[in-house]
Amino acid sequence: MALFAEGAPCWADAVLPDVEAGKRFYGPLFDWTFEEEAVSGARYAQALHDGRHVATLVPKVDGRMPTVWNIYFAARDATAAAARVVRAGGQIIVPVGEVGSAGRLMMAADPAGAVFGVWQATGHPGFEERDAPGSFCWVELFTRDSAAVDPFYRSVFGYRTRQIGQAGGDFDYEVWIPQGSPGAPGGEPVAGRVEMKAGLPAALPPHFLLYFRVADCDAAAESVRRLGGRVDSGPRDSAFGRFATVVDDQGAHFAVIDTSRAAGADGG
Repeated sequence: MALFAEGAPCWADAVLPDVEAGKRFYGPLFDWTFEEEAVSGARYAQALHDGRHVATLVPKVDGRMPTVWNIYFAARDATAAAARVVRAGGQIIVPVGEVGSAGRLMMAADPAGAVFGVWQATGHPGFEERDAPGSFCWVELFTRDSAAVDPFYRSVFGYRTRQIGQAGGDFDYEVWIPQGSPGAPGGEPVAGRVEMKAGLPAALPPHFLLYFRVADCDAAAESVRRLGGRVDSGPRDSAFGRFATVVDDQGAHFAVIDTSRAAGADGG
């Protein structure tokens, strides 16, 4: 089962201290409903939007774990992907293991320390809905060492890349394109890499930021506040839509974006 190209973002989960509180936050924010599922003795909440699976809320098994949204990239063979991670200078955080009949999972860190997941689908292919309001639509890697991580991700997932802005300049942004990706000339980008510059807190570690599409960014930001979270930045306009970076009521960071409000778009 391989509905996603090698290296395409195929799933997301939020690791939370309190899954029930997470349901109370994300349910009204994204109009999600939930199904309970038990795997290896732990209870998960599968999030659905309009009846389609879009994410999972996962309970922390260790209080030292970060409260975070994780992104998973598709792989035909998770074991082979793990070997490429090590050869390219990364680290395996969670070795490849079976997740019931759903698939095989591995967690890794790139050479700069950003953590990501790899998913080899069997029973659960990944997102049943994405790029629609209430679902995942984009992910960005924030790093201070693009010289190390750019060749790492090309080696692990075989990405072709395209530079946006000036490499080493004030806006150093690269997009990742899986091999065989359809769409725009040269392929359809699935993720971006941002070189962190001065102005961001020095203590901010390398990380992935997940974007969820919403129908109205300003209304979503206000909902985050009403539900006990906070808005870190925005809402503000960009060439890709009106977006805000936010934090849920337990400390997980993510972004919301209304792609119909792209600068220069007519809002249709």
